[in-house]
Amino acid sequence: MSASWLERLGAPRTPAGYLPGATLQRLARNLGLTDLQSGAAFTYREDGPRIEVFERTERHLLMHLVMCEFVLRLPARDQGKLRAELQHTGMLRRSGLACRLRGGDPALFEVLQARLAEVGTVLMPLDFKRLVIDCRDGEWRVTLEHMGASEVVNRMPALRRYIPLDVAQRRLLWQAFDTLAGILHGL
Repeated sequence: MSASWLERLGAPRTPAGYLPGATLQRLARNLGLTDLQSGAAFTYREDGPRIEVFERTERHLLMHLVMCEFVLRLPARDQGKLRAELQHTGMLRRSGLACRLRGGDPALFEVLQARLAEVGTVLMPLDFKRLVIDCRDGEWRVTLEHMGASEVVNRMPALRRYIPLDVAQRRLLWQAFDTLAGILHGL
């Protein structure tokens, strides 16, 4: 028996025109990698941390976005649970960073917030849309969604545009991951 129209309407589905893996392949060319699969881990230097990349889609009325999320996983001591989110502040120009507690231990958040204040100069020039730091199950997880390495697909008018991750932003991204890995190892 087929699903009712209401069930089909509420069911998650991929956006029309979405090409799974196409954005990751363009990102692989930006990074100088031969092949990049969703969830695949890579390092940007021999002794650097391992970074995973995932595609994430966001549907809108007549368009959709395909963004790449960079994920850094590190072992954590038994600190507890935490979920913090960082964003740029300022309406027209960046004026700072805001760190918000989204769940977990407030004491651990205070320690993390104090340490993140030290690295504001590294994170300020980085063009990120979302930066989430999670601690749970003995693991730190940093998820960064960069504004580059994304694709805009419009249906009316027909348009598909990839926004590359340029060399300067790539250098800032690796510097941010190095800095965040150092901070989280110290907690």
